[in-house]
Amino acid sequence: MKPRASAAPSLSDPPGGLFIWLLVALELITFGVALAAFAASAKAAPEVFHDSRQLLDPRFGFANTIFLLTSGWFMAEAVRHFRLSDLPRSRRSLVLALGGGALFLVSKGLEYSDKISHGHTLGSNPFFTWYWLLTVFHLMHVGVGMVILANLLRRLDRTRPEDLEAGGVFWHMCDLVWLLLFPALYLLS
Repeated sequence: MKPRASAAPSLSDPPGGLFIWLLVALELITFGVALAAFAASAKAAPEVFHDSRQLLDPRFGFANTIFLLTSGWFMAEAVRHFRLSDLPRSRRSLVLALGGGALFLVSKGLEYSDKISHGHTLGSNPFFTWYWLLTVFHLMHVGVGMVILANLLRRLDRTRPEDLEAGGVFWHMCDLVWLLLFPALYLLS
């Protein structure tokens, strides 16, 4: 099969298009400001943050990291196979990327259930307020990303490489944000 042709990316026309990169930049700034506020709150109440962090199970955070990074790899594979005009492998990779996102959602649901059952809710203390705000906001992004990937999967035979790349850029942004949230919430004291 002949690879799908597209123009070489440039600064004015990056993979996925300029709009998705502007959106990603805005999202990263938003999460960056929130993490800076989280760090300032942690500095103001170090004991509360330390003690509350001990109530999180880093195994959930680590598993979620594996789920998202593996999913991101499958997303990259979906784009690669698509560019090689191998739609069956691209489709399979997209399904596996969605599966990684689904595992992330299930794992977060289990973790949230555990936190709620132990009374660690949004208003419990400053740490858990930030925990809930940051992780639910991220979870919403993962959900939106899954809708994007599912839509791309549904119309894969009619999509353009740029559309698949844009979905991949958004999905990788979810990976990147989680790679910032995981150590900040679960590991740093």
